[in-house]
Amino acid sequence: MKDKIFITTGDPNGIGAEITIKALKQMNLPKDKIVLVSNSEVLEYYGGENIGYELIEIPYNKSDIIPGKVTKEAGEFSYLSLKMVCDIKPKAVITAPVSKTVLNLAGHNFSGQTEVLEKYLAHDGQKAEMLFIAEGFRVLLLTRHLPIKSVNLTKEFVVKKIENLNDVFKTLLKIDNPKFALCGFNPHAGEDGLLGQEELEILIPAVEELTAQGISITNPKPSDTLFVEAAQNYLQHKPDKFDCYIANYHDQGLIPIKTVAGMNTVNTTIGLDVLRTSPGHGTAFDIAGKNIADSQGMISAIKTVIELLNI
Repeated sequence: MKDKIFITTGDPNGIGAEITIKALKQMNLPKDKIVLVSNSEVLEYYGGENIGYELIEIPYNKSDIIPGKVTKEAGEFSYLSLKMVCDIKPKAVITAPVSKTVLNLAGHNFSGQTEVLEKYLAHDGQKAEMLFIAEGFRVLLLTRHLPIKSVNLTKEFVVKKIENLNDVFKTLLKIDNPKFALCGFNPHAGEDGLLGQEELEILIPAVEELTAQGISITNPKPSDTLFVEAAQNYLQHKPDKFDCYIANYHDQGLIPIKTVAGMNTVNTTIGLDVLRTSPGHGTAFDIAGKNIADSQGMISAIKTVIELLNI
């Protein structure tokens, strides 16, 4: 069972089950390769009766399926689905979107699914990292779900993150000498200290230490211009000169990649023993239950696992 791909269907009141069912029907994957972590009532409600894939049943009452509704019951279901995957520790898991609000309503104080997976899967100092992939356009977030005012980098923190990223590129992506581009923290990458000291005091010293280890990484560059060429390369299907762009905080990295790649953007959790991918979008409560959700994000997430693990 551990060699199979596991898929959680996310918040039962969001679009997770719908896009999972649509993706599986469209892709027609081998029945013996997929395990769904969900609930038969939830699957049936969203059109997945007799879908034919192995199912690990997570308890959920049919009466609690209320599309678009934010409930603690949905939060508990979402949490238990993730916890089940963590207990099994498969080779890979694809997670449909979960609302951070409902997780907390259910008493599980996490800022996202990445943090749940890190809590129950990490060992020996492992850290989960968020790597967003859209074909050859890749973005790593140095920090994840936290307020902008709380973004507080140190040289040691940056060095460790990029060392881990370099290892993952070698082992998982099979790129022996990856080339990284580092975004500046401040506008215009600090303009030699006129617009902030983070580049001079944190990022450049981190780059010097990484470069001394043989890791290929640029000095911090203005992110607004750095991403222009990356976006153009993606849209024109051209190879990028960088294997990964490293953003200091959430929106700095996600706005450019989601703007050009849209539903093809895949949230990939690296750094743990279990590879995880997820669509780059959320629960879409506003269209839940209307059978109009686009399954391309889930298809991209499944394809990414298949490609990375050569399944």
